[in-house]
Amino acid sequence: MTFSSVQFLFVFFPLALAAGLLLPRRARGAALAVFSVLFCLWSGARGTLLLLAMALFNWGAGLVLAARRGKKGGRALLAAALAADFAPLCLCKYAAFFAENVNALLPGLLPAEALRFALPLGVSFYTFQAVGYCVDVYRGDTPPERSFLRFFLFLGFFGHLPSGPILRYGRQAAALARPGARPGAVRFCYGAKRFILGLAKKAILADQLGLLYARATAAPAAQLPGSVLLLGYGAFMLQLYYDFSGYSDMAVGLGVLFGLPVPENFDWPYLSQSIAEFWRRWHITLGTWFRDYVYIPLGGSRRGTARTCLNLLAVFLLTGLWHGAAWQFLAFGLVHGIARCAEYLAGPRLEKCPAPLRRAGTLAVVFVGWVFFGAPGFGEAAAALWGILRWQPGAPGMAFAAFAPPKLLCLLAAGAALCGPVQALCPRLKAALQSEEAPGIPMMLCLLALLFFSVMRLTANSYNGFIYAQF
Repeated sequence: MTFSSVQFLFVFFPLALAAGLLLPRRARGAALAVFSVLFCLWSGARGTLLLLAMALFNWGAGLVLAARRGKKGGRALLAAALAADFAPLCLCKYAAFFAENVNALLPGLLPAEALRFALPLGVSFYTFQAVGYCVDVYRGDTPPERSFLRFFLFLGFFGHLPSGPILRYGRQAAALARPGARPGAVRFCYGAKRFILGLAKKAILADQLGLLYARATAAPAAQLPGSVLLLGYGAFMLQLYYDFSGYSDMAVGLGVLFGLPVPENFDWPYLSQSIAEFWRRWHITLGTWFRDYVYIPLGGSRRGTARTCLNLLAVFLLTGLWHGAAWQFLAFGLVHGIARCAEYLAGPRLEKCPAPLRRAGTLAVVFVGWVFFGAPGFGEAAAALWGILRWQPGAPGMAFAAFAPPKLLCLLAAGAALCGPVQALCPRLKAALQSEEAPGIPMMLCLLALLFFSVMRLTANSYNGFIYAQF
């Protein structure tokens, strides 16, 4: 069940919202926890048991770490807690990849197929939340949560469980103290607006742009013209943005409606003028997590140029590996890491370049990264980039028109315009989309129209899962 599924929109969401609005204050937190467990159960009982076990373990670990802070054995307890947190993620996500690569060198040494598990819902996201919580408690940055119910909502509230954002307990503590607080009329309208805008991004743009990407990856890259490859992966670049930012908008809206607000995760990233700026605008909570818990503990930029570049490469390689257990994701991280190191070495000289040139260069790097990210495999990604670079003609019969009907081309053009350029040229539109004030009549009519067309589109599709749910 996804936020954009018929089951969620017409059954789960109305029931959960009714419970949040009608139940007494003291019962709302428990009701949200029950609905979160039911939401997770829809994806599988094993994943639900893992989430509950992780919540119970880290709740207890936080209490113990707070008591042992600064005392002998405290750091060892923290290391043990972090190892226990990462163990399920490594087993489910990386064990088979590791075994496959070992077997490539020593055939038959490890049972790769036996180590292949279905990835539990949201495990990559709530694992990072749990690790951040334990570290923050041990450092003394935040007090431990003494209520298991509130801690479970921090870790497993259905509004952010599937694909984040990655929450920090210290920033959620005030809302968790009174979970399920009813929003006022203005806040309710704002939450509904963000949810509808996210739904429209997903249903009207992302899912349709995915058709172009699917057509471009249905045949081997070596057989396709360079124009089709550029079109297909350009569509994927936009599909990924609208899919993930649409989910994040819906998560923000759900957080407002259920009294557990979540942070923003996107800020028009395709307007960025550098890779550093891109990661401050794209998947913001993941970037800040790696900055605070990996980059700064490694030394950040305080230990000289060479060490800083090594730290940056390490962070981006881990970022790539976080997205998936495959060489193509490591290549995705390496592309961004090399570009970020080049920016660091260029220093102030980069700022002297014209802004349009910096923006174009950033988009080019991001595009190369997304090709590795979205291709069926590392070899296909390399073939696609080579085909675009030399603008290969493709196999006979692979006509551009067959891959790009006018309707999808119009959606592609609209998606390219609405991912940032239009908002940059029309500040009033950007302000209206982000405003937390009560929407006027024109905005309400537009939102109702978007909701209608989104639901119509969703009911016509049999499946519309979010891309980042697989990570």
